[in-house]
Amino acid sequence: MGFLADSLSRIQPSATIAVTNKARELKAAGRDVIGLGAGEPDFDTPQNIKDAAIRAIQDGFTKYTAVDGIPELKAAISRKFKRENGLDYTPQQITVGTGGKQVLYNALMATLNPGDEVLVPAPYWVSYPDMVALAGGTPVEIATTAAQGYKITPEALDEAITDRTKWIIFNSPSNPSGAAYTRQEIKALTEVLLRHPHVWVMTDDMYEHLVYDDFEFTTVAQVEPALYERTLTVNGVSKAYCMTGWRIGYAGGPAPLIKAMGTIQSQSTSNPCSISQYAAVEALDGPQEFIARNNERFKERRDLVVSMLNQARGIECPTPEGAFYVYPSCAGTLGKTSAGGRKLESDEDFVTALLEEEGVAVVQGSAFGLAPFFRISYATSYEVLEDACSRIQRFCGGLR
Repeated sequence: MGFLADSLSRIQPSATIAVTNKARELKAAGRDVIGLGAGEPDFDTPQNIKDAAIRAIQDGFTKYTAVDGIPELKAAISRKFKRENGLDYTPQQITVGTGGKQVLYNALMATLNPGDEVLVPAPYWVSYPDMVALAGGTPVEIATTAAQGYKITPEALDEAITDRTKWIIFNSPSNPSGAAYTRQEIKALTEVLLRHPHVWVMTDDMYEHLVYDDFEFTTVAQVEPALYERTLTVNGVSKAYCMTGWRIGYAGGPAPLIKAMGTIQSQSTSNPCSISQYAAVEALDGPQEFIARNNERFKERRDLVVSMLNQARGIECPTPEGAFYVYPSCAGTLGKTSAGGRKLESDEDFVTALLEEEGVAVVQGSAFGLAPFFRISYATSYEVLEDACSRIQRFCGGLR
């Protein structure tokens, strides 16, 4: 259709949303489907946060706000960065957007020119390369392996940097793999970045609080203060605070960049929802104990899923350090034929047959830039996960 923009040809619709929609359609048609595609906690938003939102409505906080966040929320974010990450950001260095996704998008729109390259470690969240392409840049993937724990090495980073590199997008704990970088691993990467002063760092810390087994989270500007002036530290309330639908993300960074991002936002969406902003103040300043309680349940689920998947024929599943995803390999199933007669030649064939024959919806690894794998979100009940993993074991057991 000649009417549409050329830029649309550079991007793909979100694969994770597509899988979730397909599972919904099959469910609506009466099929017994377990959807493990969506990346959102199944826990409800804590009551104190809901109460703060209700108060905001009753107190009339229903008008436009400052484009990139109310002063109260910027102050709460500033306190959070200091308290949890040892980072000092003034209100002029903080921006608030409609979810972390908008914050990342604003940063790319505000900085990329045609020919600029953005390094994206694979497997990556499906939106990174497409947002880079939409903003006129060129995504450059840095592949990892399961043996490396899905983490890039300093050597691979060094090799990927060119004169045209503008950013590296750094997501730890990672969606889709759950891999999280230790302080030492981050330090080794920052030493490479110090040798390349033209490269900026965009950290996506959305899963900061979802870490297990005494893992200690750190972020780039915290590990290497010399990179503070060229790091955008992005976070939000979606995952840890069970607020995906409230749509609040934020970032701290150099004031000129933050101002430019505000300009983009002023001509696109303007302010994030006023009610959600007041709820986010309570989320960041209020009681935090529920996060540890939720994590205990996430860890139980992770351990169940890893154990059961490793008992499925042809599947290998590493144990991730954080987030609520596992990223198992299905290489051992390829070349075989499913009980329903489908020849498995790719991870896409695997997930399609699994959905059609056993009613389990997962996302193929090729959508995240690293095949043949698949992603499971274990942000659902223990019983549902047990059922889903039993079905995966049965599916794999029936391959010929």
